[in-house]
Amino acid sequence: MQTQLADFLKDTPEGAEAERILRSCVHCGFCLATCPTYQLLGDERDSPRGRIYLIKQVVEGEPATAEMRLHLDRCLTCRACETTCPSGVEYGKLVDIGRELIEQRTARPPRERALRQGLRRLLPRRALFTALLRLGQAVRPLVPTTLRRKIPARGPTLPWPEPARSARKVLMLEGCVQPGLAPEINVATARLLAQLGIELVRTPQAGCCGAISQHLAASAEAAEYMRRNIDAWWPHIEAGAEAVLVNASGCGVQVKQYGYLLRNDRAYAEKAARIAVLAKDPVELLEGLADRLRPAADAPRRIAFQSPCTLQHGQQLNGRVEALLGRLGFELTPVADPHLCCGSAGTYSILQPQLSQALKTNKLQNLQAGAPELIASANIGCISHLADGARVPVRHWLELLAAK
Repeated sequence: MQTQLADFLKDTPEGAEAERILRSCVHCGFCLATCPTYQLLGDERDSPRGRIYLIKQVVEGEPATAEMRLHLDRCLTCRACETTCPSGVEYGKLVDIGRELIEQRTARPPRERALRQGLRRLLPRRALFTALLRLGQAVRPLVPTTLRRKIPARGPTLPWPEPARSARKVLMLEGCVQPGLAPEINVATARLLAQLGIELVRTPQAGCCGAISQHLAASAEAAEYMRRNIDAWWPHIEAGAEAVLVNASGCGVQVKQYGYLLRNDRAYAEKAARIAVLAKDPVELLEGLADRLRPAADAPRRIAFQSPCTLQHGQQLNGRVEALLGRLGFELTPVADPHLCCGSAGTYSILQPQLSQALKTNKLQNLQAGAPELIASANIGCISHLADGARVPVRHWLELLAAK
């Protein structure tokens, strides 16, 4: 796609990157078939190709408008289009650039602006989010049913296991909302590593991966979260930690992009590139240890696996968790249209509730069609989103495993 950058973008890293990505698009339209919002709305401006045209107009100097912003807001950043695209268009990188440019050049209504800023202030702050969540859970029985469904019930408090003492050491991103919403996921991960004889080195100074700010058009803020995590991890990496394990696939795809996102930061570019290489989804670590794994005693065997967009499209690990679970004796029920997003997508379920609910309804229908005993996933956002409406439990797949 031929592009003539506007003067304000010439000789800037953002301009060069936008031009590079735009030039790779050949207008073929393959992306329309796998775009969840285009499937729902039928408006090409709510497809990857349509949004690419809108971004092209802005980078060439046309005035940004609220209508352009709306169509980019409706994008889930699921990146199914990248999996489909025969030309390798890096749409996810382009839409981040486009969103920030349009955000800077348009004025949101005060209510929208306050909500987005509130999400950026609350969700990445683990202690604050967890405290407010616990308060909500305490009064949950007293609130109306419609609001009660929005507050997840508090599960049992599980103790962290004693870490193994081993030459094999890994770090783990504990995350921002996951410790409050589902602390059992991190505990299950730690227990599994201990049983396998892999030492988990905890780094409480690390927090939000930066994805929330990144996708809400606040890249400078996202970079601060990324630098903080790098500072927390780096001494342990220098001491020989072999991986940064990220058990929330949405955070995993972000950490794997640290090298790209901080490539122009002289102080952090080299460290960020190293972190990106060391970042691993749990399946990448556990595949080689399958002979030492087995299903947990209380785990249902007939399950439906919901592969998060960030796992299959962002990290390009599609099918690998399913294959591992199958090797361990789980029966995976068929799921129609597994490539389509469930509608969680970070803050999307809050900012675009109608589209999100429509996508969730479709996803649950497909997941439950095979009558599974349980739905397993790999991302806290998807798990929380699907649990509100599912007829069966929804859990992280790591909770289904035990070491021999």
